[in-house]
Amino acid sequence: EHGNPGNERHLVGAEVLLPREILRGGLRLVDSPGIGGIDSSTALSTLSALSSAHAVLLVTDASQELTEPEMQLLRHAMRISPNIAGVLAKTDLYPDWREIERIDRRHLRDVGEMPLFPVSSDLRLLAASEQSRELNTESGFPSLVAHLRNDVLARAESINVRSAVHDLTFVTEQMTVSIRSELNAILHPEDTPRLIAELEHAKARAEQFRSRTSKWQVALSDGVADLISDMEHDLRDRLRRVQREAEQAIDEGDPGPIWDQISEWIDQRVAAAISETFVWTDERSRWLTEEVAELFVADEIALPQIEVGKTDGLLDPVEELPSFNPDVLSAGEKIYIGVRGSYGGVLMVGLATGLIGLSLINPISLLAGVLVGRRAYKEDMNSRLMRRRFEAKNIVRRYIEEVTFQVSKELKDRLRRVQRTARDHFGSIADELHRSLSEAVLAAKQAAGSYTEEREKRAQLLQAQVRQIEHLRVNLPALAPVRPQEVVGR
Repeated sequence: EHGNPGNERHLVGAEVLLPREILRGGLRLVDSPGIGGIDSSTALSTLSALSSAHAVLLVTDASQELTEPEMQLLRHAMRISPNIAGVLAKTDLYPDWREIERIDRRHLRDVGEMPLFPVSSDLRLLAASEQSRELNTESGFPSLVAHLRNDVLARAESINVRSAVHDLTFVTEQMTVSIRSELNAILHPEDTPRLIAELEHAKARAEQFRSRTSKWQVALSDGVADLISDMEHDLRDRLRRVQREAEQAIDEGDPGPIWDQISEWIDQRVAAAISETFVWTDERSRWLTEEVAELFVADEIALPQIEVGKTDGLLDPVEELPSFNPDVLSAGEKIYIGVRGSYGGVLMVGLATGLIGLSLINPISLLAGVLVGRRAYKEDMNSRLMRRRFEAKNIVRRYIEEVTFQVSKELKDRLRRVQRTARDHFGSIADELHRSLSEAVLAAKQAAGSYTEEREKRAQLLQAQVRQIEHLRVNLPALAPVRPQEVVGR
């Protein structure tokens, strides 16, 4: 930060390679900006990193219990990432860390089930230098490393294996349809008409899946349209609430001297509102793809990768809140306003007292001038305050409108990408099903018209191919039931 104030070089991140055994297994640690909670301008980039992570480690120190902003960040993170754990750091610096751990675990139970690992980096380093197993155990790192190996790396590998097994199973099933159809027509020619009729029926159903009027296509189009409408309403409602709160704060005081604090607060509240809308939209998008999958075909259909919750660079097109003129008067300006207001009072009362023989400037006219000047000064101050409030509200209103315009456009584009991704994904599966069934129908018809000698040779070849495919299917790993955390696997 010292060499790059305000990120003038527009750096996104830095990659560091370390010779560590645990990293050889494919583990990659991404350190997000340190934040106090979701109400922070850096929360958008943090949520963006969460949307593509297999697991999340929330690191907090043992100096105090989890704060409400940290708990709010946890609630958002648990809705985005499937695997979250907490790390209670610096236990060697705080003798009462066990009490903090007990309080934190109670807080975590209110959010959901997640592990908490108390650790001490200094003890870990000391244990490594002295080769002490006791110190290493006391540092808490063995439990954390075991969690990373068993619950992060193993789970990510399990998701990849499940995806590969699913693809292989789908391919072998489509190959088997064509081969078995032809083999059945050769071995049982009397059943060929029935077999062809069944295949034609399945082919027609696959053709229906490909049409734009199919149930899954209609459900996808209607679902995205509803989601865009709901998203716009949700975003506008949240940002309007921020605007109302900002205007109320402006009306309750003078925005000039505290404009920097108001501007920072608005940035934080806008970031929180956008984060909540993106998390909600991401959840709805995944729910929509699952609904489309159920309409499309059986549970074996894999879901496409959907990522709406990425918020990096979202507010780049939006200019920052402009600076605000506090309109602070100097001592000379205050005197000028007072004198300008008091002049009329002195002149008016002086002329009136002149009728009874007093001079224009006398004690009575001077007193009236002071009173009238004080009133004029107060009215001028009130007028300036109202003008500052009006200007501040206009700045906030224009900023909220710009944020709404940019974020709504970006969210609409991302939801359209969700629609195209789901449409292409399920459409390609429908095309594969249709192509496999078409080849099966053609193979069955050709087998019915072949000669006896050719049938025998062809039957032997097809039986050998069936045995090879069955051997491959038998050796595929069995798919265990999907755990809830793996449903959203990346």
